[in-house]
Amino acid sequence: MNIYLIGYRCTGKSIVGKLLAVKLGMKFTDADVEIVNSAGKSISEIVEKTGWDEFRRIEKNIIRELSALKGHVVATGGGAVLDGDNAEYMKNTGIVVWLRATSPTISQRMKTDHGTKDFRPALTVKGAIGEIDEILSARKRFYEKAMDFYIDTDNRDISAICSDIINLVGNVKEKQ
Repeated sequence: MNIYLIGYRCTGKSIVGKLLAVKLGMKFTDADVEIVNSAGKSISEIVEKTGWDEFRRIEKNIIRELSALKGHVVATGGGAVLDGDNAEYMKNTGIVVWLRATSPTISQRMKTDHGTKDFRPALTVKGAIGEIDEILSARKRFYEKAMDFYIDTDNRDISAICSDIINLVGNVKEKQ
């Protein structure tokens, strides 16, 4: 079984995923890093040179490969759930946790995140900060459909978020 962390940019998927994997004795994998390694270029370069459709094709292949693994905590890209096949791969091979944050929190995190330029290219012409509300609203139904449960990450300690996930995952496992 895997644990998949889904959610918008800068909601904590990678940082929470790393600590969660340690606490659970699992391996951690970041889907965006796997995409970069597979393509041999940054996400921004992939999008600039070949477009979002090609990026999503690569992402789908990576999610499919990662879903074949066992015992991994996987941080997915923010838009991975837009493809129904990706959501199915995740749901069929693990527990899907939606990490949520409000627009002001995401905006603040993006401003201080050094990886934003390479790993988080703008999704609309509004630019990275101006697009948050629009994209969150558009993706909400996809996150809701894909998730087993959600955790709010605003003003929360990473360790507390991990503890909540561990408790919820334990409850899910008991019901299976």
